[in-house]
Amino acid sequence: MPSDRRRDPRTPPAPSLLDAVGLQILRELQGDPRLSMSELARRVRLSPPAVTERVDRLRQAGVIAGWRLEIDAEAVGLPITAIARAKPGPGQLARLAALAQETEEVTECHRITGDDCFLITLHVRSMSHLADVLDRFSVHGQLTTSIVVSTPVPLRSVALPVVAGG
Repeated sequence: MPSDRRRDPRTPPAPSLLDAVGLQILRELQGDPRLSMSELARRVRLSPPAVTERVDRLRQAGVIAGWRLEIDAEAVGLPITAIARAKPGPGQLARLAALAQETEEVTECHRITGDDCFLITLHVRSMSHLADVLDRFSVHGQLTTSIVVSTPVPLRSVALPVVAGG
């Protein structure tokens, strides 16, 4: 789950957190977020208490924003994934954002630049279920919807920078 604790984007994390060891810790956790602190410590050649303290500092600084469980939507009865671009009507921007937050079928919503204001990812049971969800949004603006046919690049973590000497 994403953390409620977010780093102020205007304030970069302390450089010592993103040194070679910090980046190695992040790479190991990207590969397997369920690593025990003992195993992580072994992989980065630190003691378990030192690794635990580093991970805690990375979390407190907002570098590690949270932990997440990835679920196959189709396996749980939601075989249709759709992407909707939304252009709110006058005065509807905040309402559309709030609706996205409270709609359980929405798994992602990004505020974007361009003609549309939001890019919304939805997972639904059927086309009629999709129509019902989109109807809730369409009263607040214009929608353009696409159905996902395949996902050549599934959700992945950000690429970490390479540190010289690390």
